[in-house]
Amino acid sequence: MNVLLLLVVFSIIVVSEMRFLQGEKLEAIFIGLWAPTILGFMNFLKYRK
Repeated sequence: MNVLLLLVVFSIIVVSEMRFLQGEKLEAIFIGLWAPTILGFMNFLKYRK
């Protein structure tokens, strides 16, 4: 599951960069904030036990 979530985080970063380079800066920032949120959720699940 961790590998899958890390792939999702990587793809979110790529999509955010593509949006930024296309000129949609606010949308890119919004999408880019999903990555640290997912990583934080992964940490929460890891240390919850």
